[in-house]
Amino acid sequence: MTDPRSQKQRMLAGDLYVAEGPEIAADNARASGWMERYNAARCASAAERLALLREIMGAVGDGVTIRPPFFIDYGYNIRLGAGVFLNFNCVILDVVQVTIGDGTQIGPGVQILTADHPRDPRQRSQGLEFGRPVSIGRNVWIGSGALILPGVTIGDDALIGAGSVVTRDVPAGATALGNPARLR
Repeated sequence: MTDPRSQKQRMLAGDLYVAEGPEIAADNARASGWMERYNAARCASAAERLALLREIMGAVGDGVTIRPPFFIDYGYNIRLGAGVFLNFNCVILDVVQVTIGDGTQIGPGVQILTADHPRDPRQRSQGLEFGRPVSIGRNVWIGSGALILPGVTIGDDALIGAGSVVTRDVPAGATALGNPARLR
């Protein structure tokens, strides 16, 4: 039986999909245009940049600061709590939901990735991919250059060391360092 859902509906459900079709193309074009405007707004006021964030994100709390350049897939799957800070050159691949809790601080060059690919080479050759949500709690600190991989949950008050590759969940209050990140 053929799946009647669109590629976008499959993507948002976290199921296998192909990143094409009119809905996905339109969403990607919208995000690309938005990134051009946002990344050109380096000299804009904090209020103007916050308004730009609220144009495309699923939710943006008060006092959020994201220093451009900043890169996203779609934006509408990103939920940012109050007082979240992302430093220069962060990337969020949001094919499914990314949640970042209040007061979390993220260093420069951090990548938060929900997009994943099948391990079966036949499926990959068909262009199939899927997403796994990422959840980052409140008051988390993520050091520069860290990679947060698909499906990871980081608990409140956790600390992720610079350059760490987070492949597994990190409990609340824990410190994780290294490649792959291990609990200290």
